[in-house]
Amino acid sequence: MTKILVVDDEPQIVRALRINLTARGYEVVTAADGAAALRAAAETKPDAVVLDLGLPDIDGTEVIHGLRGWSTVPIIVLSARVDSTDKVVALDAGADDYVTKPFGMDELLARLRAAVRRAATAPADDDPVVETEAFTIDIAAKKVHRDGVEVHLTPTEWGMLEILVRNKGKLIAQKQLLREVWGPNYGDEKHYLRVYMAQLRRKLEPRPSDPRYLLTEPGMGYRFETPREANGT
Repeated sequence: MTKILVVDDEPQIVRALRINLTARGYEVVTAADGAAALRAAAETKPDAVVLDLGLPDIDGTEVIHGLRGWSTVPIIVLSARVDSTDKVVALDAGADDYVTKPFGMDELLARLRAAVRRAATAPADDDPVVETEAFTIDIAAKKVHRDGVEVHLTPTEWGMLEILVRNKGKLIAQKQLLREVWGPNYGDEKHYLRVYMAQLRRKLEPRPSDPRYLLTEPGMGYRFETPREANGT
């Protein structure tokens, strides 16, 4: 059964969506704020998310960023915001579609069906927890533990780690990493990467001078590997 996560703090909208989706054979999970939405997504692995932007705790775009850190689940924004800037921001954050309130139920259901069909043809690795022999990364919760103790990472350190882990086994070019972490105006500040990678290795690698997980490809970029990948098994 296709599972839909509905994230909205308006009970009447949640009720209407639950009734209409359930009547069409969907399983419905609900959340009334952003934190609950991220927890529900990690725990229930929905096939699609219908997300309001105006949540009581964090903005819906932050929820999109949180989901996109580990999941390719289709996200349909359902919002009363009609400004084109809000739509662009949500879509740039990783939303798949945008429906403005008040909305027609038939239109929303059609867009939802289309998003689920597209996702069904694209394989995805949606496991938010990555475990190594040395440390564990929970991408959804944005936490890292080593030897059972949470490791404090700065926002910049987390940004680098998240991109590398999200692209496990792939080489991430220096310019790409700079632009994704620091912004589009950065691309030549390679010393930033050396400094922050050294900090990450000190915090996570068993032997920072001989890293097993956070690898450098000289002159090209960086790569995150697990021991299994590193050993070629």
